[in-house]
Amino acid sequence: MSVKKLGGGYRLFQFQALSMKLHPKRLAGATAFLIVLVLLVLMALVSGSGRAGIGDLVAFINGSANQGDLSIIGDLRLPRTVMAMSCGAMLGLAGAALQSLTRNGLADPGLLGVKEGAALAIVTVIIAFPQTPLVLRPFIGMAGGFTVAAAVAMLAGSFSRLRFVLIGIGFSWALSAAISLLLTVSDIDRIQIALTWMAGSLATVTPDMLPIALTGLCVGATLLFATARAADVATLGDSASIGLGVRAKALAIISLLAPVLMTATAVSCVGSIGFVGLIAPHAARMTIGGGQTALLTASMLIGAALVVLADTIGRTAFALLQIPAGIVLALVGVPILLLLLWRRRDQL
Repeated sequence: MSVKKLGGGYRLFQFQALSMKLHPKRLAGATAFLIVLVLLVLMALVSGSGRAGIGDLVAFINGSANQGDLSIIGDLRLPRTVMAMSCGAMLGLAGAALQSLTRNGLADPGLLGVKEGAALAIVTVIIAFPQTPLVLRPFIGMAGGFTVAAAVAMLAGSFSRLRFVLIGIGFSWALSAAISLLLTVSDIDRIQIALTWMAGSLATVTPDMLPIALTGLCVGATLLFATARAADVATLGDSASIGLGVRAKALAIISLLAPVLMTATAVSCVGSIGFVGLIAPHAARMTIGGGQTALLTASMLIGAALVVLADTIGRTAFALLQIPAGIVLALVGVPILLLLLWRRRDQL
């Protein structure tokens, strides 16, 4: 295998007919985030009010765990942790894609009305049709999210203008008001269920919801990574990107559909978890930098780590009382954002 130095700190690794261009420092940064995520997942699997610990986790992996530990780790903690990791990754990817699409660092799935559209659809189902199976919620939420995204896109006419973000914010406020009105006139028991879900709780996660979340993550991530190079070219402007052969309209549609799909899926599965889509891309830029591929990779890992950490803290810090991950995430995420901004204060 041969290694050649390229401009910008890149290295070309070539082995016979195969070659790959990598940036060692960014690769090391992404690897560090991956290691942190793995450690957080392991911590989540051995933490909780149950007695299953590190030894029991090893036994679970080896297939020699007793029935009690198998139930605690395999049926409770593992699905919840995988769901937290999947939804955090989806929100991180969605935030990175929307910020690149709109060329606005404040763009976030919550600012475009997608989360509120999905939340309104699911809250309506919780209150009006409480017997609806949990496994159907993601499909209902995706319908609501896509409907709002389509309406915002049609009214805005362009994805890269400030008008797109402003119209999305307007829809977000209107839908939030509709949710509040619906909760005000509903039965108190159903209101409690809806409010717990809206706070971003993973307590209701079931194993049969995992394939839906993982499918949404795989489809959305595949679309974004497949168009990452075109998205890099698109940052040069519409005229330059079209001149270089980028299909601007098709790229814009994919860059909108993939985040909407992932955001609606995440919100439908675990509720309205905020902050991840905003903080993860900024943290990725401040720590790793680079093009769209590096940004998406780091945002995905950071988003997953944030939600896993928030859920673990929420269910262990005050056990047996469980605090929704959405609440913990706001308390944990704000200091992280302020720290990152302080480190880069001379560049802002």
